[in-house]
Amino acid sequence: MKLDFTTFFSFFGDFLNFNMLWPILIVIASNSLYNICMKSMPNDVNPFGALMVTYLIAAILTALIFVIMVKPENVVLELSKVNWTSIILALVVVGLEVGYVFVYRAGWQVNTASVVANIGLACVLLVVGYVLYKENVSLQQIIGIVVCLFGLILINI
Repeated sequence: MKLDFTTFFSFFGDFLNFNMLWPILIVIASNSLYNICMKSMPNDVNPFGALMVTYLIAAILTALIFVIMVKPENVVLELSKVNWTSIILALVVVGLEVGYVFVYRAGWQVNTASVVANIGLACVLLVVGYVLYKENVSLQQIIGIVVCLFGLILINI
């Protein structure tokens, strides 16, 4: 990739586009609070009980927003569009939540656990994107994986 001023300003112009910026800010803010909550969960609370309360509140909140967004008369139609991915996603979310509870209970620090998990995730998703979705993998991305793996070694020394 040739780096010049046009490329530089084009990237930041896209990044500063409000339609691209607000979703990533929600992810960053939510993920930050998520990790704070997971790290702050008392050790004596059963993680599945805590997650049950979390999911009940999330289900109620999501149901309210869903009904408001699609209007009550369209609820059944919209729910009929749901497929197997929601079921698998539910299983994955439970694994993700419990995994983070146990990561923090095992002694990981909040400033490294998420970094290590997200670097690992990025590396795995690069391969998944290539294998499942036929996305291109550039030399820069391969070098990025090597740098990330080196970073993981440095973080954990």
